[in-house]
Amino acid sequence: MALMKVKDILQHATENHYGVAAINVFNYETVKWAAEAAKRERIPLIIQLYPGFESYISLHHVAAFAKEFAENADVPIAVHLDHSASYEIAVRGIKAGFPSVMVDGSARPYAENVEMTKAVVQTASVFDVDVEAELGHVGSGASLDDIVNSDNYTNVEQAVEFVEKTGCGSLAVAVGNAHGAYVQTPNLDFDRIKKLRAALPVPLVLHGCSDIPHEQLQESVRLGMSKFNIATEYFRACYASLCAAADPENKDGSFMSILNEASEGAIEFVRGKMRLLNPNGFSL
Repeated sequence: MALMKVKDILQHATENHYGVAAINVFNYETVKWAAEAAKRERIPLIIQLYPGFESYISLHHVAAFAKEFAENADVPIAVHLDHSASYEIAVRGIKAGFPSVMVDGSARPYAENVEMTKAVVQTASVFDVDVEAELGHVGSGASLDDIVNSDNYTNVEQAVEFVEKTGCGSLAVAVGNAHGAYVQTPNLDFDRIKKLRAALPVPLVLHGCSDIPHEQLQESVRLGMSKFNIATEYFRACYASLCAAADPENKDGSFMSILNEASEGAIEFVRGKMRLLNPNGFSL
C-alpha cells in the first residue's frame, strides 16, 4: 500500500465512514511513532509538518524520512505540509518533496485568499501535488473570541464559491475549533458542519482537534468530516512518555534506551485517536 496521496486516503475515509488522523510531527521519532501506530491499528494515516518548525528541522529532511516510512508501511500513509501562510512557503514544500501542501490564506481578505490559493493550486497541479485550503478563521484556543464568535466561522455560501474559484482539493473550516490548548471547552457547530458537507464536493478538514471532547469528534465523523489535525495533544503525549522513560535511577544512561522506552506511550496515544475517529471499526 505504501505512500498514498491525501486525496485518495480522504476519499477512502468518506466511502468507509471513518475520520483520518493527521498527526503533526517535528523530528524522526515523532514520524516513526505515528507510522508505527498506523501499522498496528490497520487504518490509513496522514503525517504532516508545520513549516514554522523549519528553524528546527528542514522541510526536505522531514519530507524524505516521512515518505520513507510511508513507502515501507503496509498501510496507506500520506505526507502533508501544514499551514503554508504564503505562496512561497507552499512552493518550498513542493520543492522539498511534499506530495500534499496546505495553503492558509485565512488571515487575508477573502479576495486575496482566493487568488493565493488559486495560484498554489495551479503550481501544485503541475507536480501532481494535492492542495488543502482554509476559509474562515481557525484562531487560537487561548482566545475565547476565536472559539465562540460565529462571525469567525466558515460561511457556507462563500465556501461554495471559494472551492469553485480555487479548485482546492480539500477545505479546512472554522466551526468552533481553534489551534493549541483551549481556554474553554469548545462546542462545535454541528449544523454548520452538516450544511458545509451537503454543499461542498471536497473533503472537509477540522484543525485544532486536541482537547475537543471525544463525543464531538465522533459526531463530526458521523456528519462527514474527513481529516482531523492533531498536534498539541501528541506533543504532550511525547513529552510525558519521555519524562516517564527518563528515570533518574536508570544507570544505563543511554539516550537511545530512553527513546525506545518512550515510544510506546506516544504510539498508544496515536492509536487511541485513530480508534476514536473510527467508530465503526473499519480495518484494512
